[in-house]
Amino acid sequence: MVEHAGRTPVHFGDEWWGSFADPFRVLATKVADFFAPPAEASKDDDMYEICIELPGVAEDDISVALDHGTLLVSGEKKVERHEEGKSFIFSEISYGKFQRSFRLPGDADGERISAAFSNGVLKVSIAKKETKSTRKEIPIHK
Repeated sequence: MVEHAGRTPVHFGDEWWGSFADPFRVLATKVADFFAPPAEASKDDDMYEICIELPGVAEDDISVALDHGTLLVSGEKKVERHEEGKSFIFSEISYGKFQRSFRLPGDADGERISAAFSNGVLKVSIAKKETKSTRKEIPIHK
C-alpha cells in the first residue's frame, strides 16, 4: 500500500483490481478528479501574494490577467507521453487546461501586480493601495 497525504491509499492487490469491475466507482473517481492546481494566499502590511503549484507546466503555457477585480490564472499542462505499446494501469498526474480565479480585496492595487514563475510555482504579488489618513484635527474654540 502506498499512502499520500490527502489521497486514498492505492492497494496493489485484489481490492485494487476489483475497481475495474465497477465502472460507476471508476466514473465517480474520474468526475471528482479535475485539474485545479493547488494555491495558497498570504498577506502582509504592504502586499498580497498568491502562490500556485504548477509542476510540469511551461511558463509560456500560463496566462495571468485581471478582470474587474478578479485575478485569473489559466493555462495548460500538455501531455508528453509518446510511449508506444504502453498502457497505464492508473495515473494520478493531471493534464489538460486549468483556470483559477481569485477575487481581490478592495484594498488591492490592480495597477501594481507582478508575477514570477520558478521551480513549478507561480507567485503573483499584488500591492495594497496606499491609504491616506482621513483624520483631521478639529480645533476647539473658546
